[in-house]
Amino acid sequence: MAVAVIMPELGESIVEGTIVRWLKQEGDTVQEDEPIVEIMTDKVNTELPAPASGVLKQILAEEGATVQVGQELALIEAEGESGTGVPPVQSASVSAPPPVASVGFYGGGEEPVTVAPPAETTPPPAPRRDGQPRTTGGRPFISPVVSKIAQEHGISHEELLTIPGTGTGGRVTRKDIEAYIAQRKAAPKPAPAPAPAPAPQPVAAPAPAPQPVAPREGEEVIPLVGMRKVIAEHLTKSYQTAVHVTTVIPVDVSKLVEFRERNKESFQQQYGVRLTYTPFFVKACTDALLEFPTMNATLQDDQIIVRHYVHMGVAVALGEQGEEGLIVPVIHDAHKKSLIDIARELEDIAKRARNKSISVAEVQGATFTLTNPGSYGALIGTPIINHPQTAILGTYAIVKQPIVVNDMIAIRPMMNLCLSYDHRLIDGMYAGRFLQRIKRAIESFEFFK
Repeated sequence: MAVAVIMPELGESIVEGTIVRWLKQEGDTVQEDEPIVEIMTDKVNTELPAPASGVLKQILAEEGATVQVGQELALIEAEGESGTGVPPVQSASVSAPPPVASVGFYGGGEEPVTVAPPAETTPPPAPRRDGQPRTTGGRPFISPVVSKIAQEHGISHEELLTIPGTGTGGRVTRKDIEAYIAQRKAAPKPAPAPAPAPAPQPVAAPAPAPQPVAPREGEEVIPLVGMRKVIAEHLTKSYQTAVHVTTVIPVDVSKLVEFRERNKESFQQQYGVRLTYTPFFVKACTDALLEFPTMNATLQDDQIIVRHYVHMGVAVALGEQGEEGLIVPVIHDAHKKSLIDIARELEDIAKRARNKSISVAEVQGATFTLTNPGSYGALIGTPIINHPQTAILGTYAIVKQPIVVNDMIAIRPMMNLCLSYDHRLIDGMYAGRFLQRIKRAIESFEFFK
């Protein structure tokens, strides 16, 4: 029996990835759970394990190819099978975590609406085009991307299994379900009167393939590939999906700067971690998100899913000058952690992200993102929301500036907080109050109270 290696869902909103390299070649022996292929997405590079032991019979997606979630990448001939004939295919992929119930709010004063995970059912297998049941180890296989499209268009699991599939073993592909939806939407129309046959037209020549750009003197042409291409596609989708608005607020960070200067050496000796500004920003933002939960929400169709927990994504630039792209590791359950816990975890995941030793789970599930362009001197900016999140906070450079204090000019270390948010869910007043909450925490230095 041949087992298919399936492109898994590697994170929220990730629908595709790029094959970086195959660690095994056709004909190689592989062991179950042994890494066989490296996949790149806009969030992480990861190595996919073999779903079974055997021989790598066929590679279906070459290096550099863009693959969709649920797509077959290769076939493994399980141990004990002969190499003759075409064996039946059993699909296997990385299992997704169980769905979690969420709470949605539809406006001020309304009661929360619990969105429960769908109950698990085991419907009878639907026939394939050849009349045989379409199963994977005794149960129907539906790829995550097909299942998501079905849910979006109100197609039940039972109805989904009746769709004729053109994939391996009768599997329903994305094209199959999209064609089915288009056919279902088409209203029946009376047959038009026969029209005279049109005069034969010359067959149009296929459009020429795009030609590579010829560089001029002093120019260099670099293909947009790999992580940079995936980041470009994801951020373009994010910007086109959300209605971006950015609000800026100045913050006096005198107490924070004074505390760090006075305690950075003792902090390192006592807790074993460097004392930087970012953990304070993460802590202040996390506390504010608990008081302003809509800022921590996501919009799914006509429902607002509000989270009363915080998984804080923190943007980390890769490479000495940021030339290797950007990754967003996640501090899970940040709302349960102290400032010291956040500082330790932040230093650890940032270091492992730069060393490319971070796991897939550590870049999944962020509900909000914090980015710190101030670390390289930027004064102000408009961060792009990391879809499907609702907002992103940028913390910018701390610079001494003259300000008015008690009707007198004073020199204080100042910093801009820049909040980009989706105006479909967040109004300006709500965003302003959220920023004022963070400002108050930093200026009054509430962290150890």
